Amino acid sequence: MREIDVSAVADALERMCVSANVQLPGDMQRGIRAAREVEDSPIAATVLDQIIQNFEIAKEEQVPICQDTGMAVVFLEVGQEVHFVGGNLYDAVNEGVRRGYTKGYLRKSVEADPIRRGNTGDNTPAMITTDIVPGEKVKITIAPKGFGSENMSALRMLKPSSGLEGVKAFILDTVEKAGPNPCPPIVVGVGIGGNFDHVALLAKKALLRPVDSQNPDPFYRELEEELLEKINALGIGPQGYGGRSTAIAVNIETLPTHIAGLPCAVNISCHVTRHETEVI
Repeated sequence: MREIDVSAVADALERMCVSANVQLPGDMQRGIRAAREVEDSPIAATVLDQIIQNFEIAKEEQVPICQDTGMAVVFLEVGQEVHFVGGNLYDAVNEGVRRGYTKGYLRKSVEADPIRRGNTGDNTPAMITTDIVPGEKVKITIAPKGFGSENMSALRMLKPSSGLEGVKAFILDTVEKAGPNPCPPIVVGVGIGGNFDHVALLAKKALLRPVDSQNPDPFYRELEEELLEKINALGIGPQGYGGRSTAIAVNIETLPTHIAGLPCAVNISCHVTRHETEVI
């Protein structure tokens, strides 16, 4: 059994809130640059040049890549041999987010009540997901998520009779309806299977997979490639100005599901698809 003081979690998240918001992950940088190389629309190419210049300035000057510094989405993979001491784990997560967003001068976007509103003033609470895994380490991933793209996401409880073609149609329809709103070029996270709540989480987790990686299952690898080609053929383009680069990647995650169901969720992320991981 390994003891970990929850203050270490708070300290890590304080750092990560800032760094995730000012430095775009390397896979996204490579994806956007690759899109620029093949973009033949002059307007779209100019937009991509501006996006590249923006994330370069953000890194150099240590300022947010986007004014929407997002809701703090936190994934914890906790080794089953870990014993937390020094306080409540979730309190520590929120303390780290609170300090990071305050000290880093990041925009605080969380409303205390979905209907009555009222800003919490410190971007808490974080949206926390915890998985128990083997070992004695804690893996922390933060993925600040803006709502220009989050609002374009969708979930459909398809029937098994909808089949693969129904899944494809739902994904393509969701992206087409989103149009320029999620600030393309986008990353499309897709969850298939599970149940109502788990399929949405699958789609969110799909956004954590590097955009230049391949799905380990050849069937879903081909499906990702097919969907990416069809999405880019929609012609929405960077920021909606037309062109070849509507999406950087389509990432699919799956779970077993019920005999009577075919849940499918699409979680869209903008060209500022942020995530950072630390292991304690």
